[in-house]
Amino acid sequence: MPGNKPNRKPAQQLLFSEAFQYKRLISTTTSPHTTPPPTELTTMADKSHPTTMDRILQEITTVSHRIEGMEASITSLTLETKSMQSEIASFQSRVTGLEQHMGLVETQATVSRDRDQDLLYLRSKLTDMEDRSWRDNIRLHGIPEIEEGVEMQAFLSSSLPKLTSLDFDPPIEFQWEHRIGPKRSGNPSRPRPIIACLLRHNQTRQILQAAHNHVPFRIDQHDIRITSDYSKETNDRRKAFLALRPRLRQLEIKYGLFDPARMWVTKNGVSNFTTLKN
Repeated sequence: MPGNKPNRKPAQQLLFSEAFQYKRLISTTTSPHTTPPPTELTTMADKSHPTTMDRILQEITTVSHRIEGMEASITSLTLETKSMQSEIASFQSRVTGLEQHMGLVETQATVSRDRDQDLLYLRSKLTDMEDRSWRDNIRLHGIPEIEEGVEMQAFLSSSLPKLTSLDFDPPIEFQWEHRIGPKRSGNPSRPRPIIACLLRHNQTRQILQAAHNHVPFRIDQHDIRITSDYSKETNDRRKAFLALRPRLRQLEIKYGLFDPARMWVTKNGVSNFTTLKN
């Protein structure tokens, strides 16, 4: 009828329908269970573009291979992770063992320090006991080897009052006396010292005081020195103090060495006892 709008041409409707079906085909290509029915348009597309579907399938195959490779990589990483976890557990066990060992070492070090302190204390007490037990001893240096003859005690009993100019009442008596060490051959200029233990302590102090005030004594042109008898540790400390005397004189510092091994120093008008470290 001339008043109605003309209908679309059948060719255009067919083209739109085939394009929609081709679009659905492209969107469902990745699903292996979807097989769209062939149409005239798809058949024409396959004939006109034979490589489109092959390229899509090829890309899908490539992606599948990549996924398989990723799965293999994930499996390998899982195994490596388990191995690392095992190594970490082993390291933790070793660290725990080392910490326990260090604890034992620290405990032993503490015990060792305590023992060292105990040893130092015992050595100090032993030195003090030796010095106290030897306080009645005197040493005589420089007396020729043949001077005492065969009676050492008689020689000392007669010589000490003359050397010290002291009048002992009662007379000097000794508990024992002898020379120190084996006899030296070929060196008469260095006779062995004589050590003697007096019976009375007050006489020992008198002799040492006289020796301090009248150094040296002389017997037949030989210089004689009389000193106290100390332990080795105390003698070493006294020698270390005595080695400082030249330096103290150079600095014009007054000093004095007191029994058994203490040095009294006067500096800038201040006097006090000092130690080797100071």
